[in-house]
Amino acid sequence: MSVLGLLAALLLPLGMSLAPRATAAPAADPVRVMPLGDSITGSPGCWRAVLWNRLVDSGYTDVDFVGTLPPQGCGQAHDGDNEGHGGELVTNVADQNLLPGRLASTRPDIVVMHFGTNDVWSSISPDRILAAYTTLVAQMRASNPDMRILVAQLIPMNPSSCAACAQRVVDFNARIPGWARATGTDRSPVTVVDQWTGFSTATDTYDGVHPDASGDDKIAARWFPPLAAALDAVPPDPGGPGDPGGDPVACTARFRAVSTWQGGYQGEVTVTNTSASAVPGWTATVVPANGARLTQVWNGALTTAADGTATVTNAAWNGALAPGASATFGFVASAPATAGTPAAAVTCAGRAPAG
Repeated sequence: MSVLGLLAALLLPLGMSLAPRATAAPAADPVRVMPLGDSITGSPGCWRAVLWNRLVDSGYTDVDFVGTLPPQGCGQAHDGDNEGHGGELVTNVADQNLLPGRLASTRPDIVVMHFGTNDVWSSISPDRILAAYTTLVAQMRASNPDMRILVAQLIPMNPSSCAACAQRVVDFNARIPGWARATGTDRSPVTVVDQWTGFSTATDTYDGVHPDASGDDKIAARWFPPLAAALDAVPPDPGGPGDPGGDPVACTARFRAVSTWQGGYQGEVTVTNTSASAVPGWTATVVPANGARLTQVWNGALTTAADGTATVTNAAWNGALAPGASATFGFVASAPATAGTPAAAVTCAGRAPAG
């Protein structure tokens, strides 16, 4: 008889049994993020290194940047896998059906896409580029029906060999918010990220096209809030911060317009916990007036319905509110030229603690 068998035989008469060895619960898979684009993303695309380290420094340690291309330097430790193919046109990727194989190899949960610079340079029409975007989004959703997609309005371009490129970027970027509104769904939202505003080809690129260190910092700073919000939203952990945890808790929401311009405005919403208990998170609903639509949000995660109603959930760092405490998120809205003074109806609900 083996030693273990002998020990069992001695213990059983005493009413004891051998307990099975405890096993550790399997660790949750990291959230996979695919940086998708051309040389601005991948050659070497050092904004990815800046963004990766900012995520890590902010506590987002369970993230895996994925892609079929390896790291390309950048002088700082980071997860450098990416899908930024130098010289590639988004229209060619769509026409040649190149993305499905890349998705199958990497299985991303989130795609961060700055794509179309070479198409604009080649004088391809916005209609064709946006049709390619639509094809790629359909392929992303075929890979993962819950794909969350961040799409950049392109950084400015002013190469010495293309005098018309600067205006072409402006014209193309103006079309992206409308395309995103028509393409996004509740299950697979499309978030527009403004990479154009505040970016200078004179000081933030080394050749009128590709970002230098200053440009890398600006690009990473613009990606961070919406990417952090997307990371907070997927995958949902049972019993974790994403769970409702019970009936909504009372709160109030207050809107104000920060600045306005022809065709849009910047707004701000303050959410205040008016209950007697702390809440681990909140959700705000924004119904902009006069045909306006939210196109970008920071300090929260945006979902937009077909009628323009926007739902914003808290980010990782501003969800927990003590009684009487407040959190603020900002947004950019597009609006018809005849919209008049910005206005919006806002409501909110606090999430009850789990248990």
